[in-house]
Amino acid sequence: MIGAAEWRDIKYEETFEQEVRGLERRRQYDPNLTLEDLKQMLQHLYHLDGMDWIGRGELQDTILYATIAAYEHFIAEWEAELKKNKEF
Repeated sequence: MIGAAEWRDIKYEETFEQEVRGLERRRQYDPNLTLEDLKQMLQHLYHLDGMDWIGRGELQDTILYATIAAYEHFIAEWEAELKKNKEF
């Protein structure tokens, strides 16, 4: 049986990995996708996080936090790639 806190970690990791894979596919197949698009979506996610006045519950909070982290990670990786390519 999964412990009380362990399910959150499992769900967080699962969501994070799914989001990153989805963002990778989107970048690969959508030539119109820009960093600015992703940054705008991230701002929207931050806004959603701040709108928890009625309470989402632990599951939805975990999913939202993992989604935000995935976007932050993906954007940072893309920016690092662009910076590296400019150096060469």
